[in-house]
This record gives sequence, structure tokens and C-alpha cells, in this order.
Amino acid sequence: MRTVLNFFRCVAAVAVLGVLPSRAVTFSGQYYLPVAEFARENGLHVYTENGGKEAIVTGDKNTRLIFNVNSAQAVIDGINVRLSYPVAADHGQLYMAQMDIETAIRPLIFSQRPGAKRITTICIDPGHGGKDSGYHVGGYGFLGHSEKTYTLALALELRRQLMRAGFRVILTRSSDIFIHLPDRPALANRDGADLFISLHFNGYFGSRADEAAIEGPETYCITPVGAPSSNAHGEATEFGSAVGAGPTVANHCEDKSLLLAYQMEKSLVQNLHADDRGVRRARFAVLRDAEMPAILIEGGYITNPVESKKIYSSDYRKQMAAAIVKAIEEYQRLTSVSHVPSLH
Repeated sequence: MRTVLNFFRCVAAVAVLGVLPSRAVTFSGQYYLPVAEFARENGLHVYTENGGKEAIVTGDKNTRLIFNVNSAQAVIDGINVRLSYPVAADHGQLYMAQMDIETAIRPLIFSQRPGAKRITTICIDPGHGGKDSGYHVGGYGFLGHSEKTYTLALALELRRQLMRAGFRVILTRSSDIFIHLPDRPALANRDGADLFISLHFNGYFGSRADEAAIEGPETYCITPVGAPSSNAHGEATEFGSAVGAGPTVANHCEDKSLLLAYQMEKSLVQNLHADDRGVRRARFAVLRDAEMPAILIEGGYITNPVESKKIYSSDYRKQMAAAIVKAIEEYQRLTSVSHVPSLH
């Protein structure tokens, strides 16, 4: 009976992904492929460390992928990328979910089809606003620090730098007003934006030791159809995330959103010398309905005693804005008609 069920699961996977690897197996109902076979079929090299619990895949141009058994955290050229499913092991062989190969690995290490036109218009979405303060630390009301204050300050600085770089910029809000979540991507869609970037700062409320330990940016893009989100534990409420794994408008350009998120996380980590919290997936309301590549940046933790002071600093926000601009320019370089290299 199990063999029959596995057969039909494979047939369903082939219908979605269009491939049937010769040595595919299923784990917990998911279609998996040996990491070694994926590497061999794509001209990559693989070796294992830590007693076979870690697979390292290498290729041309210093491409280096690291996977660990029972972990959904991959490292792609030095940047953390959250997979949809953990890497599995069976009889000394390491396996990766076929969905992750198609929706997380291929879009980042192989060339994507170039866009029809260059990026000219960018919609910047300062998170929260008005009655929605976002995370708040250091007292009540004006006595403390609200996330909405610093997302707007960053957005205004980012607009200045993007315009100086030659881009047209749309802001979903330019003052301390409340904007409903669905209205934010709707504005980008209506005005023909080429990219949508939502700005936020993170928070963690727990022990002082934990608050002091957790820091660094993380960057979100839309969750692939049928996969759990990185924030699945809070999908019902956080940022208006949707419960369920059905398709959204944003899934039509999820590969480019992933590439943008990856370049953004890379630029933030490298230019700000920050801890890498990784590229993650979520069905946030501001991402679900975007008709263009869309990401949500968590620029750091205002609950961290050290990082928060940086976030409150205009000089640091200028540096962060500059890192965001660099990521956009690199994304444009990678996806333009005139220059479409492969990381492999």
C-alpha cells in the first residue's frame, strides 16, 4: 500500500515540477532527490563532512552550497537561505526535497530569464504607521521607540538615494498615517512599479540574554505553492499572513523575488557587517498580491541593546539605504537583457 501511495505522490510531483529523477524517494510525503545526483546532473561536485551529516556542493566561480541533515537551513555562497523542508538522510545518502531544488536552489545558482525591461520604478513600503506602531520599546507613547518611526525614516532616506541613482520612487506612506495592508501592494500594482520593497524592523521579547543575543537582518519573499512558510507558527496573524498553501499573485514571479531577497540579504550582511538571519519565505499580505518581484526586509532588532542604537542613528540608516540600493543595482545587473550570468 505504501508503494502505491508513494507512486501517486511521485506522479503528483512530476505534474507540478515536470521531472522524474531516477533515484527519487519520498520522506514524510515529500518528493526527495539525492544531493549527489542533483550535483552530478548539473556539473557540480559534492563531498560530505561531519560523518556524512553535511553535504558541500561546489561549482565554478566559487559557488558553494552547504546542507546539513535534519536542517532546513542551507548556506548558498555564504548567505543563509531557509529551505521549505529539511535535508534527509537514508543509508548514507543525503536527500533534498525536489521542491527546494526547483524553488530555492535553481533560481539562485542558475541564470534566470531576463526581464522585458529594466527597472525604473520602485515602490517602497514603510511598515506600520498611524495607529499601528509596530514593535515599541523603551516606554509608552512618545517616551519610547516605535518601529513605524524608523521604517519611515529609512524609507525617506532610501527614496533620496534611489532617486539620485536614477530610479522613480513610490512611497506607500510619506507621513505617520495608517495604511491597510492590502492597499500597499495595490498601490504598487496600480502605479506600475517594477519592484516592491517593504521595510520593517524586528523585535524579540524574552530574557535579557536572548534579547541581547538576537540581532541582524532577515529578508522575506513569497512562499512557494504547497510549501510551509518560514514563519508558519505565526502565519495566521503576523503581517496579515494567510493560512494555507494555495497560489497567490506573487507566485507568478517568485523566482525573481527570491533572487532579489538573496541579493538584499547579502548586501545588508556584507555592507553593514551584520549577523545573517537569512532569506526566508512567508505569505505576508504585502507580498501576496504584488504583481512584481516583492520582498520584505527586517532590517534588524530594535529589542537588541546594541543594534537598536544603530537603527536609531541617521548615519546607520544611510548605510542601510546604501546597502539596499546596491542590492537593487546588482539584481538589475543579474536580470537585465544585456547581462545575465549564472552563479554556477
